[in-house]
Amino acid sequence: MPALIELSDAATRDDLRIFLERLLRAGQPDVRMTSRGSALAVYGCVQAPRGITDTVPVVLVMRAFELAEAPPAPVDATVAARALLDRIARMGIAGRALDVPDSSPMAAWAGVLPPTSGWDRAGTLDGASLGAVAAEGIERVAALLPADPGEAVVHRVRASVWGLEMAPGIPAAAAFAAEAMGFLKDAPAVEVARSLTWIRLSAPSGHVLVRSLLG
Repeated sequence: MPALIELSDAATRDDLRIFLERLLRAGQPDVRMTSRGSALAVYGCVQAPRGITDTVPVVLVMRAFELAEAPPAPVDATVAARALLDRIARMGIAGRALDVPDSSPMAAWAGVLPPTSGWDRAGTLDGASLGAVAAEGIERVAALLPADPGEAVVHRVRASVWGLEMAPGIPAAAAFAAEAMGFLKDAPAVEVARSLTWIRLSAPSGHVLVRSLLG
């Protein structure tokens, strides 16, 4: 893996920064970065099971970022999002060269990524409706949480709300992920596609990907 990759321009760098900042507020602290040619895909996790008895599906988010050129060797690393943000902060106003951090301990969700091909279109979902599902879920979670809840209680409450299906195979957590990551902005409709074990919700600014425990 190269120690340095160059983003295509400052706007792409800023888009990556915003993606990482949103992810740290909504999801888990690591990201998996993979490159194909001059495209860099960055995956994050908003929801994942916490053991073999946990029935919540994996819900990932992904954005593709353009590189100035294909790196000499493909990038494939799981790194701390905070470490990436620290490096972006040191790049300066016009900086585009990103020092890739050392790999962090492998997050369980990062071991299996969605396929890059083999998707079948499966209709659309209304963007405003997804936003409403997210807003209602946030309110329900806040109402159900007791004062000073422990981590296990927080996870149980969130799972009870975000694990509910809003469409076949699509949990409410997917709506939360799309809203929290800003994917629903200027997205009146979200495209749905399915593979053998994944469901993908695609908006112009990013993707939400759902994998069931059976996948």
